[in-house]
Amino acid sequence: MAVMRGNDQGLTSEVAIVGGGPVGLMLSLFLDLYGIQSVVFNTETGVRWHPKGNSHNSRTMEHYRRLGISTAIRRLGLPPDHPKDAAYFTRLSAWELARFRMPSEIEVARLIAAANQTDQIPEPMHRANQMYVEDFLLKHARTRSNITLRFGWQADQFSQNADGVSLTAVCAADSKTETWDAGYLVGCDGGHSAVRHFLGIHYHGYDRLEQAYLGGRMISSHLRAPTLYRDHLGQRRAWVYWVVNPELRITMFALNGTDEFMIFTKPADANAAPDDEAIKHTLYRCIGAEIPVEIISHQPWTAGAALVAERFADRRIMLAGDAVHLFTPTGGFGMNTGVDDAANLAWKLSAVLRGWGGSHLLDSYDIERRPIAVRNTTAARALAKQVGVVEIPAGMEDDSPSGAVQRQEVGAFVSTYLGAQFAPVGVELGARYDGSPIIASNEAAPTDSVVQYIPTSVPGGRAPHVWLGPERSIGGSLFDRLGTGFTLLRLGPNPPPVASLAASAQERGVPLDILDLPDAAARELYGSDLALIRPDQHIAWRGDSSPADAGAVLSRVTGA
Repeated sequence: MAVMRGNDQGLTSEVAIVGGGPVGLMLSLFLDLYGIQSVVFNTETGVRWHPKGNSHNSRTMEHYRRLGISTAIRRLGLPPDHPKDAAYFTRLSAWELARFRMPSEIEVARLIAAANQTDQIPEPMHRANQMYVEDFLLKHARTRSNITLRFGWQADQFSQNADGVSLTAVCAADSKTETWDAGYLVGCDGGHSAVRHFLGIHYHGYDRLEQAYLGGRMISSHLRAPTLYRDHLGQRRAWVYWVVNPELRITMFALNGTDEFMIFTKPADANAAPDDEAIKHTLYRCIGAEIPVEIISHQPWTAGAALVAERFADRRIMLAGDAVHLFTPTGGFGMNTGVDDAANLAWKLSAVLRGWGGSHLLDSYDIERRPIAVRNTTAARALAKQVGVVEIPAGMEDDSPSGAVQRQEVGAFVSTYLGAQFAPVGVELGARYDGSPIIASNEAAPTDSVVQYIPTSVPGGRAPHVWLGPERSIGGSLFDRLGTGFTLLRLGPNPPPVASLAASAQERGVPLDILDLPDAAARELYGSDLALIRPDQHIAWRGDSSPADAGAVLSRVTGA
C-alpha cells in the first residue's frame, strides 16, 4: 500500500491526475467507483468549447454504463430521431453518391429492445461531440466526493520516490501555489504531455501522412449555419457529410442537429493561419450556394499521425490517452482507446492502494495497453490511407450519361472500401491481452479483425455479453451484475463447486463475487463451466472445475 508522505500544506490524495479531458475525468470516475480518492489538475478553467471527436464506441458506452451515466450521455448530441448516417455528395445541393446507414437513437432503442439473449452489443456506438460529453463528465465529477478538481491550475515540478509522488500546482487566476503528495500520478495531459516530457519518454511511429486529403495539416472549424437544413439538407440528414468532387473535398459533422456543424478542410498553404472568409467560401463551394454562416472557432491539427510512446509508465508515474498514443481521427479510435486505458489502469491502482494487488500488477498496464495502442493507431492510419486514395473523375459532376457512370463508380468505391471506419466493431470490442503475465492461460489467441467481433471466453478478451432476463434495460445485462472486484461466473445448470477459489480470495483479501448463470445459452457461449472476470470485464481465467491450486491462479491474476 502506498504511503503518502504529507507536506507543509497537508494536501494529499491517493492518485494525482494531470489533465482533465475525457481520459483524466474517466480515470477519476473509475477510481471513485472503487472508493479511491483522486485530484485532477487541468490548465483550462473548464471544458474547451470546440468540437473534437464524435464517436463513443460500444466499449466506451459499456464503460459509461458501468459508471451509471450511459443513459444520460445518450441524450447528448443529435436529436433522438436524427439519422447517424455517413453520406457522400458531389455538393450538398447536388448528387448523393452513397450512404452508409446507421440508426438514430430512437432506432437504437428499438434494436436493443429486440436483441437476442446473447447479443454482443448492449450499448451501441453513440455519436455525440466530445465537447458535450466532456462538459457532462466534468459536471458529474463535481458531484463525487472522492474527486477533487483543480481546473485552472497548472501542475508541474513532478518528483517521485519509493513512497509516492509530489507535484506543485499554480492557479492561473491568482498565482496561488499548492504542493500535493500522492501515492501515484497519472499523466492524461495530451500530445504535448508535461508528465511524459518529465519522464523523458518519446513517441515512435508516424507523425503525419502526406496525401490529398486527411493528410498533413488540416483545419477543424466550428460554425453555425441556421438555414442549411431548411434549404439543402432537410430531407437528406446525416451525421457526417463527405463532399467529393474534382474541385475540393471536405468532411462536415452535424453537432446539434439544428444549426451547428464542424468541418474539416485542408488548406492550400499549410503555414497559413485559419481564415474565416476562406472557410466560408469553401463551405459555399461545397454546398453549391451561398448561405448565412457564422464561424465560431478554428483548430489546426495534423492528420495521419500514428504515434505510440515507448513506455506507458515509470515506477509510480503512469501515462494514458493522447499522452501515450496519437491518432488520425479516421475510425474514431483516439478518445475511445484512452478511455480503455483508464479502465485498465484504474482497477490496478485501486488493487495496489487497497493492498490486494501484487507487486507486479501495475507492470501489466504497459504490457497490456501498449500493444493495443499500436494495433489501434495502425488501424486508424490504414483507414485514413483508404480515404486519401479515392479517385475523383474529372467529369463526375456533369449532367450526362458519362457523369452518371462516374458518380456510380465513386459511390460504389466509398460504399465498399470506406464503410469500415464507421463500424469498426472488431477494434471496439476485440482488444485482447494475450501473453499478459496476469492472464492465467496458455490458450491460442483468436484471430483479430478490425470489422468483426466474435465472442470468445479464451482468457485475455472482453467477457462475452449475455442478457440475463427478458428486459433489455439497465440492470438486465451481465455487465450490470459484475462486481467492482473479480467476478466468478458459474455457468450452466450443474456448475462445479468453487469453495477453494472463494477461500483463497478471502485469504488474500481479493474482492470476489460469485454469479450463477444457469441458462444453457450462457454456458454454450462461454464454452466452459467457470470464468473469472477481472474488474475491467476482461477474462482472467477459465476452466471446467476449480483449479488444483486456486491460490496460484489468484496470485497470478492479481500480479503477485
